[in-house]
Amino acid sequence: MEALIGKGYTDRTLTQEEIRALITEAFNAHPVAGKNVLIIVPDGTRSAPLASLFRIFYDVTGNQVASLSYLIALGTHRPLDEAQINRLFDLTPEERAGRYAGVRIFNHEWYRPESLVHLGTIAAPEIEQLTGGLLSMDVPVTVNRKLLECDQIVICGPTFPHEVVGFSGGNKYFFPGVSGPEMINFTHWLGALITTREIIGIRYTPVRRVIDRAASLIDRPRLCFSMVVRGRDELVGLYCGIPEQACNAAAQLSAQHHIIYVKQPFKRVLSVMPGMYDDLWTAAKGMYKVEPVVVDGGEVIIYAPHITEVSYTHGRLLDEIGYHVRDYFLKQWDRFARYPWCVLAHSTHLRGSGTYDPVSGVEQPRIRVTLATGIPRERCERLGLNYLDPATINPEEWAGREHEGILLVREAGEMLYRLAAPELA
Repeated sequence: MEALIGKGYTDRTLTQEEIRALITEAFNAHPVAGKNVLIIVPDGTRSAPLASLFRIFYDVTGNQVASLSYLIALGTHRPLDEAQINRLFDLTPEERAGRYAGVRIFNHEWYRPESLVHLGTIAAPEIEQLTGGLLSMDVPVTVNRKLLECDQIVICGPTFPHEVVGFSGGNKYFFPGVSGPEMINFTHWLGALITTREIIGIRYTPVRRVIDRAASLIDRPRLCFSMVVRGRDELVGLYCGIPEQACNAAAQLSAQHHIIYVKQPFKRVLSVMPGMYDDLWTAAKGMYKVEPVVVDGGEVIIYAPHITEVSYTHGRLLDEIGYHVRDYFLKQWDRFARYPWCVLAHSTHLRGSGTYDPVSGVEQPRIRVTLATGIPRERCERLGLNYLDPATINPEEWAGREHEGILLVREAGEMLYRLAAPELA
């Protein structure tokens, strides 16, 4: 196994000199001279210092490589336009046309079959083994064909607790980041079957096993820069190596930075969503990350006046099916199996755990989910979610009320809240 290059701290950030030295050391260990290099990065829904790393990567490799390209791992998020791409990397149009004119930047196009290539199929018996018997089916593995048009793949992205995989990062940037719909749907539904409460913040999960197995079908060298980020763009950790190693190291450090333990659960949580989440599909992290610390019958309020859309990609389908607990779909599978499984999974993730009785037709979610957004009351209610006028909320009035069972989460979406073990409470 290759040596892992990296540093991580719980008490300080990495300096720019340390970051540059680690990146230089990694490329010295994985030479890219004369190669066509493809760097896979997240979109704007992840906190990461992509602007500085873009420049360091160019400084270290730009004069050596045959070509340097970036592929934005959108999954099924909507594509970035040129202005958004420039903001992602903090580039001016003059820089794009001048110093970085040779650097090509692409959006992943999961919905265009011609942009994908089939790598193989994970057969049903192996899927059954990988998932612990939860699913048994053949799963085709497709990825963006640009992966096979390069000589060296580089993953560069942050690691946080994640509702589908356990921790983000590593090979997740392939699946679902730049994969076709089959793996996107399969991995999300597998995570939904396990449930977010059981999977989030766990380092090695059945979903991770499937993703790592699928990544083994990519016959190109894979180098991964796994970041651990504090705030919006401060690096407290950077690990460079094969994706499995780098992600595992980053997840260990992420668990120390991105999980907050509380002594008692809360009756109400106000999750204030930052502007980087521009629809409910992405802002639902305000629910995922706090669900473990909400009492039965409690409430999570997603406060995001700037959000006016449920999902720019899947909104129409969500309007059809609404938001429901997992068993609502499982116990009516003939009715819902035709829908994309990633949409069903998102629905259950946001609605949280609960029960459904197919005889009475009664659905009983464990907690209430309320939207205080720009999405109208009528649409919220059709979706099965509660509505609260965001104009009636002053987040500052929620601060300092933990003793009342009320929690304010500023800049919600990346920090995971958990109950402390009884002996630590």
